[in-house]
Amino acid sequence: MITTDFATVKIKKILFFGVLILITSFGFAQKNNKIEIGIVDSVFSKVLNENRKVLIHLPKSTRLTGFSKQKYPVLYLLDGDVHFSSVVGMMEQLSEMNGNTLCPEMIIVGIPNTNRGRDLTPTHSDIDPPFVTKDLSEQSGGGEKFAAFLEKELIPFIDSKYPTAPYRTLIGHSFGGLTVMNILTNHTALFNSYIAIDPSMWWDRQNFLKETEAKLRTKDLVNTSLFLGVANTMDENMNLVKVRNDTNVMTKHIRSILDLNDFLGDKKTHLNYQYKYYKDDSHGSVPLIATYDGLRFIFAFNQLKLTIGEQMNFNKAVFSKIEKHYELVSKHLGYKVTLPEAMVNSYGYQSLVSKNNELAGYLFKMNVTNYPESPNTYDSLADFYEANGDKKNAVANYQKVLTLDKDFPETKDKLERLLK
Repeated sequence: MITTDFATVKIKKILFFGVLILITSFGFAQKNNKIEIGIVDSVFSKVLNENRKVLIHLPKSTRLTGFSKQKYPVLYLLDGDVHFSSVVGMMEQLSEMNGNTLCPEMIIVGIPNTNRGRDLTPTHSDIDPPFVTKDLSEQSGGGEKFAAFLEKELIPFIDSKYPTAPYRTLIGHSFGGLTVMNILTNHTALFNSYIAIDPSMWWDRQNFLKETEAKLRTKDLVNTSLFLGVANTMDENMNLVKVRNDTNVMTKHIRSILDLNDFLGDKKTHLNYQYKYYKDDSHGSVPLIATYDGLRFIFAFNQLKLTIGEQMNFNKAVFSKIEKHYELVSKHLGYKVTLPEAMVNSYGYQSLVSKNNELAGYLFKMNVTNYPESPNTYDSLADFYEANGDKKNAVANYQKVLTLDKDFPETKDKLERLLK
């Protein structure tokens, strides 16, 4: 990062962070000529009496070296074997690509099915043609055990093994959407936000729908978010007005969801709620676009909105705007979100290059305070001191870097040069 003189230091550091941005904006992990988007992990469930595989995606920033480790919100994805790859790509685009901050970087936990009709139905249903066959009826009603698996086994397992923050989102489609509504209704605090996509609210002759509305009527959901996406499952001669009075069994699916929306839309539960109907999408095609819209709705607070002028002419006022933004993000997520080390570091060098030494010093020292175990923060602070002719403090901070990481790039050479 640093070689001979400060002019070189400036150029190389700025180039480094430019490359860093490009790296964190580049596709998926590549290993042995393979593109990898995650790993397969597993946990044995005593509740379900079976081994459960889970698909795990970690943000690319977990692979950066020399920086402090972060913690991330977690997105739990039902029917994970079907939707994992699309949601991973979407999340990377929204949270990492091109400097986007439309969503926070998140760990994604895809949950493949072993017995979908058992796990994703909250109650037992008698045979109900044409939707509930004899086989489905016999295996149905395991939703509460599945919720117990999530609460008592899977979530603790993920929290113990991966760098999780205390914010969780649950996404489900069809029976998965039914499960989302069951957990929102009966285990509300398990997740902070929910996306239910074309949920099967017709289940059990709409008895579950009626129970959901009755239970939610007694809850205060002020800190909970729900996005409800609805596909067009009607015949061409039908519309949202006409279908409400229809009695054909084939429209029961959408009629049940519209009934749910009527209830949720009255705001009596204080739920942070949005509904969207997708006229041009079927039950099968709606998950992709509804997931996108749901994430944009739930994390609408997360986007850091800086103009090109503010980015190019960075100053104390712009940084104050950034600090206020992260205070807002912290409020919404329910825990303190520290300003990202790499971002503050980059703005520190930008300030140093533009001769705003007061702001540069403030930013580098802030990073040391926020990330005291990061060798990068001390290396950058040492660069600041060296650039300003403070050899004593530069040496002390370079030495600190080497106590944290004796192989940190170029620090040993910089220290030896100063000590000559």
